[in-house]
Amino acid sequence: MACGFRRSIACQLSRLLDLPPENLIKSISAVPISRKEEVADFQLSVDSLLGNNNDHSRPDVQVQATRLAEKLKCDTVVSEISTGQGTVNFKINRELLTKTVLQQVIKDGSKYGLNSELFSGLPQKKIVVEFSSPNVAKKFHVGHLRSTIIGNFIANLKEALGHQVTRINYLGDWGMQFGLLGTGFQLFGYEEKLQSNPLQHLFEVYVQVNKEAADNKNVAKSAHEFFQRLELGDMQALELWQKFRDLSIEEYVRIYKRLGVHFDEYSGESFYREKSQEVLKLLDSKGLLQKTIKGTAIVDLSGNGDPSSICTVMRSDGTSLYATRDLAAAIDRMDKYNFDTMIYVTDKGQKKHFQQVFQMLQIMGYDWAERCQHVPFGVVQGMKTRRGEVTFLEDVLNEIRSRMLQNMASIKTTKEVENPQETAERVGLAALIIQDFKGVLLSDYQFSWDRIFQSRGDTGVFLQYTHARLHSLEETFGCGYLNDFNIACLQEPQSVSILQHLLRFDEVLYRSSQDLQPRHIVSYLLTLSHLAGMAHKTLHIKDSPPEVAGARLHLFRAVRSVLANGMKLLGITPLQVFLCCQIQHAPHHNGKSIC
Repeated sequence: MACGFRRSIACQLSRLLDLPPENLIKSISAVPISRKEEVADFQLSVDSLLGNNNDHSRPDVQVQATRLAEKLKCDTVVSEISTGQGTVNFKINRELLTKTVLQQVIKDGSKYGLNSELFSGLPQKKIVVEFSSPNVAKKFHVGHLRSTIIGNFIANLKEALGHQVTRINYLGDWGMQFGLLGTGFQLFGYEEKLQSNPLQHLFEVYVQVNKEAADNKNVAKSAHEFFQRLELGDMQALELWQKFRDLSIEEYVRIYKRLGVHFDEYSGESFYREKSQEVLKLLDSKGLLQKTIKGTAIVDLSGNGDPSSICTVMRSDGTSLYATRDLAAAIDRMDKYNFDTMIYVTDKGQKKHFQQVFQMLQIMGYDWAERCQHVPFGVVQGMKTRRGEVTFLEDVLNEIRSRMLQNMASIKTTKEVENPQETAERVGLAALIIQDFKGVLLSDYQFSWDRIFQSRGDTGVFLQYTHARLHSLEETFGCGYLNDFNIACLQEPQSVSILQHLLRFDEVLYRSSQDLQPRHIVSYLLTLSHLAGMAHKTLHIKDSPPEVAGARLHLFRAVRSVLANGMKLLGITPLQVFLCCQIQHAPHHNGKSIC
């Protein structure tokens, strides 16, 4: 992409270097904008062309850059060629840049940045993304929030790139905890409470039975027996378990709707209780299964008894474990979806678990195990509501909405928001997602209620505000000006900076597609919003000559379109009306109302 400019430069270079243009395209990158000076639009890294020669035999990079620049010529696309530190720099014809970028943004719409030479020849793949995966009969804890929003982002990005994506919610709906819960409900459960507030009641029962089991061996024994009955298919035990599962999923679906997240399949560990026995037989037939003195079954992945490489796959009573069911699930999904890639989105504490699962699949003879990928993430610290220590996701969502509504009510506005509850929730979710996605996913981060709602600076609130403000410009002036535009009216430094930044969107999408990190897109969108804020102070539409106003409106419309595209990929619903006159004290607007 970069509107074909990158390919045009690559074609000229290919004739000199005797290399196919496709081999050069990814060595040509858009130059980040600079506040100090107008920079070139693209640069070629000469270092990347010289291959793997060691430092002693490799020609001087700067000399090579100068020689190459001298041989290149300006044309209808490139108006200026210069050199930098080991780079050859290219400046695009300003009128062509303006016209092409704005037309491309409007023409491509939601596909802008994706119809790029960086993605050309990209094979369309079948991709399975497993994410969220809360534990049935337990309240949706905030620990699952990161998996939910990260997995949703990855699925959105893969779908945008044209892949066939299957979103799976692999519920924790099997295991010894259901032995405890079944026994606990028989002792402490109430049917009316279960129907009126299922997850809350099951959580209370689970806490109570755990306390009892710690002090009373008979309760622990009953729990063990209940789970054995489940594994053996006892109808009465399964009926109670099914009720817990169905009620839990109903609650989860309601919460996912609030988050704007959907799934193609609700799966669960329970689906693989029988198939996990087939996995055990296969491991045994390959001579990989070993029995311990305690009666458990293990797989020694090191082959030499290294304790850190031993994975337990069966309890002494013959019941399955998490690892066994994950093996069965992976095999079943390959049979069902014939995937090219399967991505698991869980916290970094499960890194070793997935390493062992993938390794076991390999030694079982499944070569496709190399197509399985674990995307780990760090822990959120300090996410507590005003109610207390235990933080459930719904409590956090309610708190976000409540605090945002308070912020909205505290500022006198001249425009009423039609649905303040929904608006507050969407702004709050944007704030939550941007705070989470600003850093490297693997890093832990400290959650801050104060920081999350700041309208100043790099926050989700600022992104929503910018989008709504730009939408308001279109509504106010669009009818009169959004026909044709004069490109000569967009040559101010602020306009050029925005156009240069719009040019970089495909590279940002490409980087995120390579490492599955949303921070590249977040950083790009925040910079775009700041550029729009600065431009709005000087590039006025009201009281400007019609052709100037029209050109500027086209520019701001392009910004809003790309901003919306990026926000949707991150899982944020862009608001068209939000506090248009509300954030009057944001520093980017000189403290003045812009409505």
